[in-house]
Amino acid sequence: MIVPGNLFILSAPSGAGKSSLIKALLKQDKQTSARAMQVSVSHTTRDARPGENNGEHYHFVSVTEFKKQINNHAFYEYAEVFGNYYGTSAAAIDAQLAQGIDVFLDIDWQGAQQVRMKKPNVTTIFISPPSKEELESRLRSRGQDSDEVIASRMAQSQAECSHYHEFDYIIVNDNFDQALLDLTTVVNNQRLKCRQQTIAQQELFSTLLNNEATKTAK
Repeated sequence: MIVPGNLFILSAPSGAGKSSLIKALLKQDKQTSARAMQVSVSHTTRDARPGENNGEHYHFVSVTEFKKQINNHAFYEYAEVFGNYYGTSAAAIDAQLAQGIDVFLDIDWQGAQQVRMKKPNVTTIFISPPSKEELESRLRSRGQDSDEVIASRMAQSQAECSHYHEFDYIIVNDNFDQALLDLTTVVNNQRLKCRQQTIAQQELFSTLLNNEATKTAK
């Protein structure tokens, strides 16, 4: 019997290191666990950027198709950002979970609220920077944005951080290795819950209980 996968949400302000943590977790888990794990591929109406492949980075669809899916309640969450739509397919997520795959949603707090209403068992994780100063330093170290853009990103980060209390777990990404260990611990905690282990270890417990019954009869 297939053990259903776990659904996780990771949210964080830009610069907190969420993408690096997810990438490291996937690489580590592939080497150490028999369980499959992957990041959900969202639908979007924006054009593909150089190097992006349909179905790998995003599912690129037209605005008409996206709105059709909204009307069909096809998304666990969706949002319009700077004129483009982004959404998480309910059917795709359910299919992956049914196959025993642990799925990560890389979405913001608003998306997390939408998913939580439809999937109450979802595990939500907030990745926090260690300080405002460190967050700004990380954003500046990219060397891609002007002072005005960085100031805007800092304001957005503060708004994102104001919702930290809505999440099940909080991981402060000060030391990357420790943050990765903390994230791994959360994942393993969900995998070891009784509802998961009852299915995964069904044969074991059936044998243990049968043996106990035999001893009692003697």
